[in-house]
Amino acid sequence: MPLRFAHVRRHTGGRPLDDTGGCRVIHSDPHFQSHPDPNHSGVYTVTSLEPVLELKDVVKFYGGSAPVLNGVSFQTFRGATKIIIGASGSGKSTILRLIMGLDKPDEGKIFIEGEDITKYNEQELVRVRQKIGMVFQESALFDSLTVRENVAYRLYELGEDERKIEARVRQSLGFVGLEDAIDKLPSELSGGMKRRVAIARALIGEPEIMLYDEPTAGLDPITSRRINELIIALRDIHAVTGIFVTHRMRDAFTLATEYATNGGNQVKFHHESNFVCIANTRFLMLRDGKIIFEGPDEVLRRSEDEYIKRFLA
Repeated sequence: MPLRFAHVRRHTGGRPLDDTGGCRVIHSDPHFQSHPDPNHSGVYTVTSLEPVLELKDVVKFYGGSAPVLNGVSFQTFRGATKIIIGASGSGKSTILRLIMGLDKPDEGKIFIEGEDITKYNEQELVRVRQKIGMVFQESALFDSLTVRENVAYRLYELGEDERKIEARVRQSLGFVGLEDAIDKLPSELSGGMKRRVAIARALIGEPEIMLYDEPTAGLDPITSRRINELIIALRDIHAVTGIFVTHRMRDAFTLATEYATNGGNQVKFHHESNFVCIANTRFLMLRDGKIIFEGPDEVLRRSEDEYIKRFLA
């Protein structure tokens, strides 16, 4: 699904603090709509109809008296990315585990495409997980399997036709630029290549939602940039919904301020400007299991909250 564009008159004095008006807004949600505001000629608002992912009043304990998550609620829409930040132990990775159904909330509900998965058993969750791809910080590849076998693992489990598997594997590896590594073992790959194979493996099932757990951790800036560009392309060109957990603010702001377009067969990356702003990427910040901020990058940067300012410093 290509990006959707809304032509919006820009306010004077710089970009507005909200992320949905005052500039040429881009969004990859096929249900994206731009509506003229009758009270402000030329100014539009942007809406997206139904959330792909929703957490409602989620509480999660792991032993101790204090909850790891305490009343967490948020929505993410098709083709949008939610960047989750916060100190270690604030509950970031716990959110990913709950979405995958690896753990269950003690209170609250989790919805995938409007379907309440909170109390699903393992058999029911297997079906839901087919809509989700996940990239782990450590890549989590099988050391004894080739790149081909790692990427195709889910399709082998489903008993897919060998020719179909081969075509899908090459397509996924082609997307991450590693088709030539198809017969290599993980031990023959660099850290960045392993991370890209992990993305290819996550994409093999053509997921509607991608979960990224510190996908650039431990990587050099150039490799991190390449990983970020893959994630941006998935968001903007393929309308894949993403949850991106990170402590690396440089990578987080890259996702929030850059977008991809597909001209012919070539993907191009662009930086947000005074005339283009990104409506499909928001930050969510956790502190002690609670959401203390949710919004676009410019509001985050300008926050007067002392904790947020120290975190960003």
